[in-house]
Amino acid sequence: MSPLAAGRASPYNVPEMSDDLNLKTEMEFAYGMPSPMAPGVVRLVANNASKLTFKGTNTYLIGSASLAVIDPGPEDREHKEAILKAAQDRPISHIVITHAHRDHVEGVAALKAETGAKVFAFGRTPDTDGTDSADHAGSEEFTDHAFTPDVGLADGDRIAGEDWELTALHTPGHAPDHLCFALAGHGVVFSGDHVMAWNTSVIAPPEGRMADYLRSLEKLLERDDSVFLPGHGGRIIAPRRTVRAYLLHRRWREQAILDAVRQGKNTIRKLVPAIYRDLDEDIVGVATLSLRAHVEHLVERGLIVCDDVANVDCALVFSSP
Repeated sequence: MSPLAAGRASPYNVPEMSDDLNLKTEMEFAYGMPSPMAPGVVRLVANNASKLTFKGTNTYLIGSASLAVIDPGPEDREHKEAILKAAQDRPISHIVITHAHRDHVEGVAALKAETGAKVFAFGRTPDTDGTDSADHAGSEEFTDHAFTPDVGLADGDRIAGEDWELTALHTPGHAPDHLCFALAGHGVVFSGDHVMAWNTSVIAPPEGRMADYLRSLEKLLERDDSVFLPGHGGRIIAPRRTVRAYLLHRRWREQAILDAVRQGKNTIRKLVPAIYRDLDEDIVGVATLSLRAHVEHLVERGLIVCDDVANVDCALVFSSP
């Protein structure tokens, strides 16, 4: 099966060369069954598993009176019914979105229609996207550029129910509108696709930007949280250690790119098989985008020169000292 066959799976979680990372692929769950994650927090996993979404998109219900739902997931009737059943007749007052990739937001309309809840998210504009119409044409399969929240959130904004409060943390990189959410009083951060245990996020231009992603990782290092609950995969019980490892991994990746360019792999097309060995044919295109994001970052830092980073055959040349 193609890795994009399970619904409209996001392409941005393609497996990385990650021998230097201690990835956690264990995950106890059953589709349709809520799993307790923290006091007042349960998780439901959408049945949209693929090579790119792992076991599926995680949906979280927060609160014991009025509830917030983080990321309703794909448009799937059974998943929506599982959310409503897990609510146990408690009102769902807030639908909270980490980012507008379709595997996170396609279920919003149906859940909103059932509950009347307001939708909270960063929101997307042409300035936020940083892309033109041609770029959008290439990413519409995975990103809902028309998604508009009822209430737009900015970094540091707070939303609250009767017995819960979330603080929005703007963490662009994987997506320009990406938000993590810190749950007050519990040391819990809902980390979306920014930090996951099962794999690193792929930063795929034009949707993703490596410089933003690295700054967003560093932003989380300034915090002292106990656990991350991600958009795919199991919980992360050592958040700061994981974030440090992912930052080191990115530095290692860029050094590997520079070494390969010195050895004559002087285009993105030539770099892909050198950097991503034994890559599944289904995700070569996504791996190429991930590599492009690294090359863009190296160009921005003045380490290499490329006239057109979007061209996989553009010659990569080391900058003159």
